[in-house]
Amino acid sequence: MKLHDLHPAPGSRTRSQRVGRGQGSGRGKTAGRGTKGQKARAGGGIPAWFEGGQTPLHVRTPKLHGFRNRGRVAYAALNLAKLGELEKGTLVTPDVLEHDGLIRDTKLPVKILGNGDAPKGITIHAHAFSKSALDKLTAGGCTVQRLSWPDNTPVDPEAEARADEAAAKRTKGRKAKGRRAALARASGAVPPAAAVEVAEDDEPVADPTAEPDAAASAEAEESESESPA
Repeated sequence: MKLHDLHPAPGSRTRSQRVGRGQGSGRGKTAGRGTKGQKARAGGGIPAWFEGGQTPLHVRTPKLHGFRNRGRVAYAALNLAKLGELEKGTLVTPDVLEHDGLIRDTKLPVKILGNGDAPKGITIHAHAFSKSALDKLTAGGCTVQRLSWPDNTPVDPEAEARADEAAAKRTKGRKAKGRRAALARASGAVPPAAAVEVAEDDEPVADPTAEPDAAASAEAEESESESPA
């Protein structure tokens, strides 16, 4: 094997096709570009995404403008007007509503809305109630039971109240922390944690263990000197 014996693999190299070299070359005259037009010009051509002048795909595709709540819960809504003819003592559950065809989408939690007159003395189980519906049902002597989703188990009102109270405390703690941070930024220095406390009524209260103010100490000494022995 010598250098003059090295050759490319058969078929890996092809001669470039010479166009526009006369009628007998097979690629003469228009050189395979057709007769006139944008594609026949030197430097001409259209991009791959061009759609012939019609509205292109990236323009006619709907855009997701605005805010979309990722935590939004979609409910199968039902107004009280559809329950107004129920007899006293009737038990209403999501399965009963599905059987009677009162809700369309059975894969969503059920929410009772307050449009219409509430029935009297029924027991209704649902995943959510609007405030107006809850007021009307309570005034009509109905028993209301909230259900969890998707297991449809009864929700304990006391446990739910404790969870809401704990969430409120966490929110209040975050707000207090933000106020302390804002106070530190305004003063230019970060005070010690024991120097400033936030009371329940959201007003800063001085720590009793902190050092007294110099002006207050001088005023106290002056008052003691003026008092009779």
